[in-house]
Amino acid sequence: MPTYANAPMNGKGKGPAGRKPKIFVLDTNIILHDYKAIRKFQENDVVIPVAVIEELDKFKKGNDALSYNARGFMRDIDKLTDGKMFGKYGVPIGKKLGNIKIEPNHPFPDDLKDLFHDDTQDHRILATAIWVRDNNPGRFTALVTKDINLRMKSKAAGMEAQDYLTDKVQEERVEFAQREVQTIGDKPTEVLQRLSYGPSTNVDWEDLFDSEPKPNQLYKFRWEGREDAAPVCARYDAKSSKVVLVKSREAYGIKPRNDEQKFALDACLNPSIQLVSLTGGAGTGKTLIALAAALEQERHFDQIILSRPTVILGNQDIGFLPGDQKTKMSPFLQPLMDNLNVIKAQFRPSSKEAQKIDGLLTNEKLLISPLAYIRGRSLGKAFFIIDEAQNLTPHEIKTIITRAGEGTKMVFTGDIFQIDQPYLDQWSNGLTHLGEKMDGQPLFEHVFLKKGERSELSEIASKLL
Repeated sequence: MPTYANAPMNGKGKGPAGRKPKIFVLDTNIILHDYKAIRKFQENDVVIPVAVIEELDKFKKGNDALSYNARGFMRDIDKLTDGKMFGKYGVPIGKKLGNIKIEPNHPFPDDLKDLFHDDTQDHRILATAIWVRDNNPGRFTALVTKDINLRMKSKAAGMEAQDYLTDKVQEERVEFAQREVQTIGDKPTEVLQRLSYGPSTNVDWEDLFDSEPKPNQLYKFRWEGREDAAPVCARYDAKSSKVVLVKSREAYGIKPRNDEQKFALDACLNPSIQLVSLTGGAGTGKTLIALAAALEQERHFDQIILSRPTVILGNQDIGFLPGDQKTKMSPFLQPLMDNLNVIKAQFRPSSKEAQKIDGLLTNEKLLISPLAYIRGRSLGKAFFIIDEAQNLTPHEIKTIITRAGEGTKMVFTGDIFQIDQPYLDQWSNGLTHLGEKMDGQPLFEHVFLKKGERSELSEIASKLL
């Protein structure tokens, strides 16, 4: 019977400190999420059931991220096995990495044959994982899948199952991102008066803190003895080493309704901050604020681009929808048009502001487009707004940002608790990773908007339902 031990090390076939490498059996969704996942298991071995290869074959055609990852994985496997057979031990993945083997389908053992009645790919993958475990006694074996249902079935069958944790941000970091603005109430009144009313509306950070804050840290300073007074909103500017006042500003008729919106609009209007992340629930004004800021600064950019990922169930491409490209994408892009109409409603139809928006649309200086049609472009001197960014993978986020040319500003908006992509969650999506990896960079600012401003009804529903 074949085993999946590493090619023998010193004749013992053991890993570091004499330990036998573990075996991880990967589900299809791991590869569709990260096609380089096989290289993330250190010196341990990786097994790919044939059922996974069969499923990947269905995803190889298309322009979305799942198709890209399916093709990337197959190219990688083809390169690793060039001129080689998997044989008894599989083939090496790389230096200081384990081996990989594609394992044919195997039935459930006799005592589990009646556990599941349907012959599905998930059940074939689980049966193969159990076979691998049973034929490698003494070695830890686990099925790795992002499918919660499959993990539950696996545990019911007595098979160890794990989520893919490599790209997950720790839960406490996600929680911290929701309270990014620090509220402080014990600072000298004299310093806050200089910050609020002084000629430069900024103070040295040493006047407020013992150690230097991280770049673009946001603060709300409360006045001592004045509980009813509005807090002083401020941001640490690392370039000048100053804590600067964040003022309430207006952009194309849109005014902030709360402190978090004030921070968000300030970030979107600040030319020194090239990358902005706005997170929060429905109705908090994320996309509206980003779009208003873009229109306010349109003269500084060659193009304003609004985009969002299209998440279609069943890996169906938009080609199955009737009509031309514009008709196909209309349902996906309508929320962006709704935000644009809110801004237009601030002005009379005959006003120069409303006519200017119509002119920008006609000349395609203001372009509303699905993300699939943006991929591959080089974005120079553009104000790029990516809505619903929580449905992007970390790799997709990286791909988009690396397209930014000179003079480009990018704003990512989304709600990490409203994810439509089946292989992502609040810890592993691209928007969460963006905030985690870029935290502390002078050109990046993150704002969590926590108060809904769409309507009183919307706010009550958000809290109670």
